[in-house]
Amino acid sequence: MSFSNINDHWLVGARACPSPHYNQRPDGEEISLLVIHNISLPPGQFDGPYIEQFFQGQLDASKHPYFAEIADLRVSAHLLIRRDGSVIQFVPFNERAWHAGASCFDGREQCNDFSIGIELEGTDDLPYTDPQYQALATITRTLMQYYPAITCDRITGHEHIAPGRKTDPGPAFDWPYYNSLIAK
Repeated sequence: MSFSNINDHWLVGARACPSPHYNQRPDGEEISLLVIHNISLPPGQFDGPYIEQFFQGQLDASKHPYFAEIADLRVSAHLLIRRDGSVIQFVPFNERAWHAGASCFDGREQCNDFSIGIELEGTDDLPYTDPQYQALATITRTLMQYYPAITCDRITGHEHIAPGRKTDPGPAFDWPYYNSLIAK
């Protein structure tokens, strides 16, 4: 999939899996930030159905001890990029996904108001896959085209907007490699 087009704020080629965990952005708010995250459920395990269930508010707390801690949380992201590079969209880009929490970028708090959140299936300390980087780079270029206030200096990690509270995408994320891909 090329992921090089957006139709009505949905990424063409991504599988739609709508989440109830979103709301409207403040009136007139311009999308101007891209936040990169990671997630794996259970922690360190990949390819299961649990991330989708979590973002849809359908995570069964009895399936894993960790799930009992998070099952009642109401969170989402705009996109999830799986280990194989496949992409799932949970929230249309023009709406506010609940991914950043308490956050601050360039002196502005409440980053959910003006950002798009992309989750990479992974952990802070395991390398991300090349298909993930390729998909992320293509999507980034597409987002920058459709939402021109997102520029290279307005792409950040969750760890940078919520320091001390969040650590993702972590030291395993290769920022120089990613930046070289989006420059192509």
